[in-house]
Amino acid sequence: MEELRVHPFVHTFRYAFLGLLAVVFLIPIVFIAFTALKSNADLLSNPFYAWPEKFVWSNFPDAWKEGRLGMYLKNTAVIAFVKVPLGILIEALAAYALTRMLFKGSNLMFGIFLVGMMIPMQVTLVPLNIFLNKLNLVNTYPGIMLVYLGFGIPFGILILRGFFRSIPKEIDEAALIDGCSDMGKFVRIILPLSMPAVATLFIFDFMATWNEFLLAQIFITKDSMKTITTGLLAFRGEFSTNYALLNAGVLISVLPILAVYLSFQKYFVSGLAGSVKG
Repeated sequence: MEELRVHPFVHTFRYAFLGLLAVVFLIPIVFIAFTALKSNADLLSNPFYAWPEKFVWSNFPDAWKEGRLGMYLKNTAVIAFVKVPLGILIEALAAYALTRMLFKGSNLMFGIFLVGMMIPMQVTLVPLNIFLNKLNLVNTYPGIMLVYLGFGIPFGILILRGFFRSIPKEIDEAALIDGCSDMGKFVRIILPLSMPAVATLFIFDFMATWNEFLLAQIFITKDSMKTITTGLLAFRGEFSTNYALLNAGVLISVLPILAVYLSFQKYFVSGLAGSVKG
């Protein structure tokens, strides 16, 4: 079969479009970096997007010390690195039951899970506040993790269920002949084959947990328990905001997310494609 040839103009247009898209996404990062490297006097005299007259590298250690970013990053890391793997485990078990252990009402149960994605977060704030206060879970790691799990599980089940459905059922039959139990199939076969989807979900869930602001602002009021998103508000005073240190803090807070993405990015495209196809 003769290989289809793509017109050179198509290649040129494609790379030009991708280059333009990259520039659009890089503009906010450049904006934040320029602001983080300026002095307050420079910010007042030059526009935010202008090149700094002098690079003030001391803004980064100053932001770390004055903003107590170490404490806030520790709190966020504890929450993210416990909640995200635990959530993925729960979501994977639920998706496995819905796809490989067929039972009456499985589609109805899946629909009930999806309803959780349709409920606006703002509607649940008062009931959640009452619930956590009665259990004395306000200003605690388990309390905020429980809330995050409740909002994150439906999306995770949707992603993993789609990927699990793309795995041939013949694998289950072969495993059953070899005497493998349901949990054995999950641990030894389905989960290893689904690592691209799991890695994709880990990236999505980690970013969402790390960047979450509203729930953390409401259910964590103690300063020593605040996350990085709420902790950055320390640079905002009653009458003024230290934009240089604030943007330096923002850049510091982005580094863990970037590290996680670079660690799992090779699985990202294949995992997302498999979940959509299923």
